[in-house]
Amino acid sequence: MTVPQLGGALTLNGRDSKVHVLGYAVGKYSLQYSSAEIFTWQSVPGRTVLIVYGGPGERHELAFAGVLPVNTVEGSGVQTAHRGDATILNWQTSATRRVVQVNHEVFVYLLDRNSAYTYWVLDLPRTSSSNYTVKDINANTVIVRAGYLMRTASISGSTLALTGDLNATVPFEVIATGTTRVHKVTFNGKGLETAEGQCGRMESTLIYNTPTPSIPNLLGLRWKYVDSLPEIQLDYDDSAWIAANLSFTYNTYRNLSTPMSLYSSDYGFHTGSLIYRGHFIATGSESTLTLWTQGGSAYGHSAWVGDDFIGSWTGIDAASNCKFNHTLPTLTAGRPYVLTVLIDHMGNDENWPAGDSGFKNPRGIMDYSLAGHKQADVSWKLTGNLGGEAYIDKTRGPLNEGAMFAERQGFHLPSPPSSSWASRSPATGISSAGVGFFSASFPLDMPSGYDIPLAFAFENTTVSATMGASAHYRVQLFVNGYQFGKLVSNIGPQTVFRVPEGILNYHGTNYVALTLWSQDAGGARVANLSLVATAFVQTGLQRVQLSPMPPYTYRAGAY
Repeated sequence: MTVPQLGGALTLNGRDSKVHVLGYAVGKYSLQYSSAEIFTWQSVPGRTVLIVYGGPGERHELAFAGVLPVNTVEGSGVQTAHRGDATILNWQTSATRRVVQVNHEVFVYLLDRNSAYTYWVLDLPRTSSSNYTVKDINANTVIVRAGYLMRTASISGSTLALTGDLNATVPFEVIATGTTRVHKVTFNGKGLETAEGQCGRMESTLIYNTPTPSIPNLLGLRWKYVDSLPEIQLDYDDSAWIAANLSFTYNTYRNLSTPMSLYSSDYGFHTGSLIYRGHFIATGSESTLTLWTQGGSAYGHSAWVGDDFIGSWTGIDAASNCKFNHTLPTLTAGRPYVLTVLIDHMGNDENWPAGDSGFKNPRGIMDYSLAGHKQADVSWKLTGNLGGEAYIDKTRGPLNEGAMFAERQGFHLPSPPSSSWASRSPATGISSAGVGFFSASFPLDMPSGYDIPLAFAFENTTVSATMGASAHYRVQLFVNGYQFGKLVSNIGPQTVFRVPEGILNYHGTNYVALTLWSQDAGGARVANLSLVATAFVQTGLQRVQLSPMPPYTYRAGAY
């Protein structure tokens, strides 16, 4: 046979897929075919419900085996006919629901795809742990039309108890309840006034009430500030740092181009930012420093000699490494100097082709040359997250911290020793190349009975702190000690970072911290940072338990 039999044509739209069934059992009935997709069905003695759907405006057709009486009980526009030993329904999908009664006991709901999103099939609690069977589906599920989200269903006596979420006032229907006859319905613990609708449905309305939460102005908080790149200060002591003294590498993927390995993973640093300090005695003939660094796609680096900023590779999305020439100031012959290089480690590569070894690509300094010197004239030290593989914060895990001073000290954790820090907002920022650390606390008291997802949203206007020009900067966001975002001003568009309830304390005090890394000599500032609600959902969700949030404690041996 050719489908559709009653006229029209089937359509497969671009980027679409469909499942057409043949010989499909619906209880004691059989569908010879259906071009509309099966949403669900339920069959109990004396009553069968079948729900099908299709894309907006599409022509669809289904056929039951057998010559059966047909009656459209809701809506219009459904063609019906008998051809041979088949009962055929043919219709054009629309937002208006149609219900067709077949053989007096089968109710076929014809929906469009968007309407189908508001229908829910909910499992009732079971005492058995065995696999589901068709009998289980019929007896142990309910079908309801209820809007945004339905979570759970249970039946006690003749009362159906439902929990779910609303984002608008919506019509509500109980379409099928298995083998149990239901007379009362509750939603999120409150009774519903129901009326009997067509086809044996129970009908009501779920009322949505808009909440009015109080969300703090983040840039209006009392921010504290501390320098997070003291390594460029002339009197900085790196005696506790790890010396880069391996004349070989454990990495079998790329051979060394330097006398000693500068691959971070050779020294146990596999994640987060990296800082290198190279000591040398000046000859006075130094003019350039060429650095080949590698940090993964969209990474960047900045470099200093002493406390003089000598430039940054600000990064592009497609580049995982770069050879960059830095012009040096005039150095005094015979005087000791230190090169400081901060590298953003964006994570190890993934293996795109099967069997590739790209994940072995090292991170750190691949090669370098200092004009007027042999490579061996520079002795290097490095650091990443405090402790490396023996990372300190076992709660938040090994990917949470990097090499920046504030992270090594644990200042990104709640309740740091900030009383002596300067008062400064990230909106003020920093006035030169380097890293500033900003922290503040704020309360939340979100209304009960609502799920209100929150996000930290940056305004990425790339404004310099001092010169008013565009700026290149990188920001890490910590919320209650957990790193939840990285903003790279010249690469994006990642400016909104969602933080779930449980990391955010919706009924208490929260701690937020930022590292602001300016890659330009003129510094940078955060133009705007706001806490925004991305939805207002009335919910039956139980109160979310907080993730563990151990606060700051002094870290012995932190440098």
